[in-house]
Amino acid sequence: MENLISLVNKIQRACTALGDHGEEGAMPTLWDSLPAIAVVGGQSSGKSSVLESVVGKDFLPRGSGIVTRRPLVLQLHKIDEGREYAEFMHLPRKRFTDFAAVRQEISDETDRETGRSKAISTVPIHLSIFSPNVVNLTLIDLPGLTKVAVDGQAESTVKDIEDMVRSFIEKPNCIILAISPANQDLATSDAIKISREVDPKGERTFGVLTKIDLMDQGTNAVDILEGRSYKLQFPWIGIVNRSQADINKSVDMIAARRREREYFSSSPEYRHLANRMGSEHLGRVLSKHLEVVIKSRIPGLQSLVSKTIGELEAELSRLGKPIAADAGGKLYVIMEISRTFDQIFKEHLDGVRSGGEKVYGVFDNQFPAALKRLQFDKYLSMDNIRKLITEADGYQPHLIAPEQGYRRLIESSLICIRGPAEMAVDADLAQKSINETTELKQYPTLRVEVANAAFESLERMKEESKRATLQLVDMECGYLTVDFFRKLPQDIDKGGNPTHSLFDRYNDAYLRRVGHNVLSYVNMVCSSLRIAIPKSIVYCQVREAKRCLLDHFFAELGAKETRQLAKLLDEDPAVMQRRTLLAKRLELYRSAQSEIEAVAWSK
Repeated sequence: MENLISLVNKIQRACTALGDHGEEGAMPTLWDSLPAIAVVGGQSSGKSSVLESVVGKDFLPRGSGIVTRRPLVLQLHKIDEGREYAEFMHLPRKRFTDFAAVRQEISDETDRETGRSKAISTVPIHLSIFSPNVVNLTLIDLPGLTKVAVDGQAESTVKDIEDMVRSFIEKPNCIILAISPANQDLATSDAIKISREVDPKGERTFGVLTKIDLMDQGTNAVDILEGRSYKLQFPWIGIVNRSQADINKSVDMIAARRREREYFSSSPEYRHLANRMGSEHLGRVLSKHLEVVIKSRIPGLQSLVSKTIGELEAELSRLGKPIAADAGGKLYVIMEISRTFDQIFKEHLDGVRSGGEKVYGVFDNQFPAALKRLQFDKYLSMDNIRKLITEADGYQPHLIAPEQGYRRLIESSLICIRGPAEMAVDADLAQKSINETTELKQYPTLRVEVANAAFESLERMKEESKRATLQLVDMECGYLTVDFFRKLPQDIDKGGNPTHSLFDRYNDAYLRRVGHNVLSYVNMVCSSLRIAIPKSIVYCQVREAKRCLLDHFFAELGAKETRQLAKLLDEDPAVMQRRTLLAKRLELYRSAQSEIEAVAWSK
């Protein structure tokens, strides 16, 4: 079972190295899923003495006020033989055999993170102690709960400490070690109060009663230790701390443990409880319980780790690969992303993606509807027909048909088709394709350059398409279909009287027949252009956009220097940071997966 605690120790160290210590944020956290024992107590509750008794060494900073200002993740490793030593994770190649130096390093590392302002921090210090006198165990020492901030600390410090402690112990995987001094009323215990709030049934709480030997004469803690005063699921454990005199004299911790055993075994009040009292018993109980909890959590951990690995891989894939350092690599990335955009653009036109139907909608609906809305009757009013025909007659009326009048009427009607023809050219899918190319979101400058290149290319093609489309209209204006007019009946009788004034030469019936004939011809031309103009646009614009939308952009890329290519790949720093953090976290989860599976298979 010991390798279960070693497994959690290893994963916790990896988490801390990564910066994952259960902090709130958008990154997935493995720390919160790992079982842990958090040591909670008020100022001067004997919390430090309990930890040192379990370890068997003096190693924690002492003093007045709030001494512990950062969480201390204390991992105990039992070794069979050899000299005791300690290692800090932030000093991986340095072994401490002098535990006074360990105490100093805890103080120094706290100041390095918080400054000398006596502020607090949630970033843990990670300390491993290797000794034959310990059990395999991990404890998290938290700042002591207090009611008053000391000089040099912000007024919010009291609440900040409580919030920090609560953030650790409210997690369902946290085992709470609640330290309360026996020489104070249990009802005022800070540790019991906050533990009761997060664990009202006492299912995760171990109660530890310190300073039993300092109780007023004639009183004892039997009711508490036997669970009558305040019942927990697990039995209370009493501890006899070293006196301040012993601490000042640096009394050996092993000797202090022996005196603690003697106190309980020789005391009439506690003799019957002696086998489950003391710091040594506390270490064994916690180690055994931690093993049981870890074993029960293994299946859930495996499931969580597998699920999170999938999520991390998916997000890393979405963010894209890191930028290559060399010019060739940068050019390759730019070309690949640009080709991806180009392919998406083609898929829109080809119907693989939605949006291409908009082009068809322009051809099949908008353009025909625009032609229908043209007000040809405005140009073919009786007054306009009479005016144009008589003007075309000049000084002598036409004897057979007013050919020039017909031409002028038709040309003036056909010219208004130019507007709908130009409008049909303006269908565009470039921006939609830009938005759907997720790789471009990674590089804002490249996104702008590709968009500009696509728009400029489309604009050139658009101009060519407009020119060709308007030429079709102009062709119809420039050459009228002869067969149409040959089939018209010859108007021998124009009505009216040639001797009358210029505007009275033709009667209304004749002018209406002219207007009808002109409208028939114009409608015939509209039907023809309704087919020809979409063909012209597809040939000059759509087909060319599919064939060579970014050709000019690609040609310019080949001439760019490394510095210019790098500028195009000016990735958002937030994205770069996110990718780096995700990659590290993915590495952590993969490593944890291997470690957990190895332990699971060994069982």
